[in-house]
Amino acid sequence: MADFTHDVVIVGAGYSGLRAAQLLAGDFRVRLVEARARPGGRALLHRFGNGDEVDLGGQWAGPGQDRLYALAAAHGAAVYPLWDEGDRLVADGDRLRRYRGTIPKLPLPVLLDLHGMMSAFEGMAKTIDTLRPWAHPKAQEWDHITVAEWMARKGRTRGARAMFAVGIGAVFAAEAHEISLLHGLFYARSGGSLDRLLSVSGGAQQDRLHGGIAGLAQKMAASLPEGVPGYDEPVSRIEWSDDGVTVKTAKTAYRARRAILALPPGQALRIAFSPALPGPRDALWRRMPAGACIKCVAQYQRPFWRDQGLAGQAVAGDGVVRVAFDNTEAGKDTGLLLGFVEGDQARYWSGRDPEKRKQAVLAGFARFFGPQALEPMDYADQDWTAEEFTRGCYAALMGPGVWTSLGQHLRAPFGAVHVAGTETASEWYGYFEGALQAAERAADEARAALKG
Repeated sequence: MADFTHDVVIVGAGYSGLRAAQLLAGDFRVRLVEARARPGGRALLHRFGNGDEVDLGGQWAGPGQDRLYALAAAHGAAVYPLWDEGDRLVADGDRLRRYRGTIPKLPLPVLLDLHGMMSAFEGMAKTIDTLRPWAHPKAQEWDHITVAEWMARKGRTRGARAMFAVGIGAVFAAEAHEISLLHGLFYARSGGSLDRLLSVSGGAQQDRLHGGIAGLAQKMAASLPEGVPGYDEPVSRIEWSDDGVTVKTAKTAYRARRAILALPPGQALRIAFSPALPGPRDALWRRMPAGACIKCVAQYQRPFWRDQGLAGQAVAGDGVVRVAFDNTEAGKDTGLLLGFVEGDQARYWSGRDPEKRKQAVLAGFARFFGPQALEPMDYADQDWTAEEFTRGCYAALMGPGVWTSLGQHLRAPFGAVHVAGTETASEWYGYFEGALQAAERAADEARAALKG
């Protein structure tokens, strides 16, 4: 074993890779290899012209995400609540309605229909075992239709189906026809419920971190021993067996007893494996495309919408921006509006003229909050579908048939290679909390193998 340069090589310095490195570096020779010039993965910090910073990647923490809160506390990252005071808005054509709570104010028949759809979805999700969704008695039935097909059967009104689709887009950054019903139910259950994933206070959008989620990733990286993290080093090839791995980059080759892949499936497929990946693993990853999202933030001199008694939260069944939030950092004078361009709209706007995209997004904000929204002091967006080492957000999706035919291979090691990343989580799949859970599992597997 003298030719091993490391005990563990971890590929990917997102939250999952960073946490796995933290858990193992004190006891083993660890190398963390990252293709980008920075840590954080799908966490990205942007600095505006006035010096204020904002997350252009994932940014939220909420109840039930205990690992993330503990990590923030351990690294001195202060938590504050997202602004959630005042009325919310729902756009219905040219008409705006104010409402409170998670469910928009809609005509009574639509509201009752939407409530029925939500209740039915939540009831089914509660029965899912997130460790083994393919073993559910109705797994075959639910995995062979899309969320859109289920919506068409369950929803009686066009308005209810449209609002439910907005919720699906906000949670998955995808269209309802792209996701199997079983995957939708699993995803909701992994985060507690669909209502929790959609909610602010008491939900997945409740809190943010001063310094940003990306800032916390930087602190995680800085906490690692010297020589552990390495950047600008894409992995091109992994030679693997039951006894060890050779991880090759343009700079060098690392011989290690174990490897942890902390990458989205689409990025793992960019690596050449020798021998070739096991057939089921390859088939699974190829059937797990990422969602599509462009995150957009406009900066204003002040959060002017609050003067109108608005919370800065808005939804629409159509348009470029279908979900908006007040993203103002607590203690700052400037106001921030956050909007997501998702699914088909993200694919349409990706690669188009950035200035035209900006104007379309600002027009979306103005639809909700008036003409003042057309004149920000600064603006930034991040097209995650175009980011070379991500190619989509928030997470990989599963269409019909994937869970039941290939899901059992999702978390299984192959040879000396273990898999992490939020796409392997059974809790909070698609979130940083899920990335941390996956890191713990993969690190435990590697530790047991090294000690065995």
